[in-house]
Order: sequence, then C-alpha cells, then structure tokens
Amino acid sequence: MSLTYTMQIVEMLDDPAINGEKVAALFSGYTYAKAETTTVSGEQGSTDFVKIEIKGTNGKQSGGNAPTFGIVGRLGGIGARPSRIGLVSDADGAVAAIAAALKLAEMAEKGDRLPGDVLITTHICPNAPTVPHEPVDFMGSPVDILTMNKHEVLPEMEAILSIDTTKGNKIIKHKGVAISPTVKEGYILKFSDDLLRIMEMTTGDLPSTFAITTQDITPYGNDVYHINSILQPAVATNAPVVGLAITATSAVPGCGTGASHEVDIAQAVRFAIETAKEYTAGTTRFYDENEYARLQQLYGPMNVLQTMGKGK
Repeated sequence: MSLTYTMQIVEMLDDPAINGEKVAALFSGYTYAKAETTTVSGEQGSTDFVKIEIKGTNGKQSGGNAPTFGIVGRLGGIGARPSRIGLVSDADGAVAAIAAALKLAEMAEKGDRLPGDVLITTHICPNAPTVPHEPVDFMGSPVDILTMNKHEVLPEMEAILSIDTTKGNKIIKHKGVAISPTVKEGYILKFSDDLLRIMEMTTGDLPSTFAITTQDITPYGNDVYHINSILQPAVATNAPVVGLAITATSAVPGCGTGASHEVDIAQAVRFAIETAKEYTAGTTRFYDENEYARLQQLYGPMNVLQTMGKGK
C-alpha cells in the first residue's frame, strides 16, 4: 500500500543526518531501478539532488517508444535546522516523490512493469533556510530555482507531475490533494479530464482542483507574487506540467514541523503512480494537442512567460 511506503520515507527523512546517498541506496537492490545523487552548493549551504529511473518494458532508455513520465518532488528543504527540529511541512513533496519511486521499483521487481520509463527527481536538504512570506513563512533553499530546475526538470520527461506542499495560502481550503490546470510553454490550459478521472478514482471523492494565475507560471526572482514553487518546473520545459498540491484547510507554514500527514501524502503517491501507469501506456493525456495548436495559431507563442521578461 502507498501508505506503507509513505510512512517508511517519512521516518527515513526525519533524520538530521539524512543525505542523497542514503536515499539513493534504497534503490541499489532493484533490477529495473537506478538512483544517483549530486551535491550542489549555494550561498546558504548545500543540497543533494536525487534522480531515480524506473525502466519500462518499452521505455526509451532501452530503445523503445513508450512515453516517458516525470515526477518532480518540489520543495525548499526537508528540514530547517537549527531553527526548527524535525521534518518540516515543506518536505511532503520529496516524501511523495521518493515513496512513489520506491513503490514503482517494488512493482517492477515483482513483474508489474510499466510500458514506459518513469523519472523521479527531488532534493534532500535537512538544514535549509526559511523565507518570510504572506500569509505564512516559506522554506527557502540553499540553491536558486534555476539550479533546481537544471537538476530536476529533465529533457527526457515528456509530461511532468510536480508535487509540492501547498498549505501556506488562503486559496486552497481543502485537506488532502488537489491538481492544477495543465501549463505548457506559457499557456494555462484547461484541466485534464483524464487526470480528474484518476483523482476521482484514487481518492474516492470528487476531484479537488486549485486556481493558478499568470504570476504563478513565471520564474521566481521577477518580483511578482507566486503561490509557491509548484509550477516552477513549467518555466524550464516544453513538456506539459501539472501541479499536484498536498493541501490543508488552515494556512500552515512550510517551515512548520509536526504538520506532515502521511494519509494525505499517500493520496499524492497513489495519484502519481496511477498517472504514471496510464501516461506511459498512452491512455492519459495532459492536454488536448489540437486545441493547443489552435491557441498557438490564434494568439502565437507565450514562451515569454517562461523567461524573466523584457529587459532581463
């Protein structure tokens, strides 16, 4: 069950000595899984980027033609030591991504392999800085968003699910998970009917969604408000990106401890796994290609929104 893997990863990451090598070592005994880690330093410390590859039966890594699915566990850090002790709320994206990878690796080992490759990326930093933000403080990161995108948004990913704790706001007033509209090359497109169906199936409830604005899909550092970093992967790729938010009814600071709910994270894990199954099998679409082409014909490219804008 997804909850079992989630609880295992929560326990593992709630450790001041955790690092990327220990996370990558989880996957060393699997036939179809491979993990690697890279340490990157910034002005406020360092973090370990982790990349996990689950090979499909007809994946492009092995010369096949099945679609490649990307899961990005987006966060500032899993801990805010020494100012906070323990796993912070912001860690949920990393927990969900690693738990989904571990479940997929176990499935493949038992014979339930997906058609296409799945690439999972995140980063591990148990002592990240905090950042003032309204209505509650955010977690910061030792490295900037461009560095995160460089290591987490891979060119092989043909569709990306970006998982992020999204509790520090007054927009989403629902405890559990919610998805964003699809974002592609500066366009905010309609919600994917396929993903709404998968959410209904995996939660057993009506699908929960959240609104995003033009500001949210522009790069960090341009001095405009962003709900959080959930859609920052969209500025670094031409692939369609959907945000999967782990949410709360109250506004919870990203640097808050004791605020990670395994049941909610497990919902994100189930959704990610079922989406990976269907996307790599070609039975789920993130967007309507014909409608996107029509928008391009009518209004032209919107790639400027993936940049820092004029004069930058």
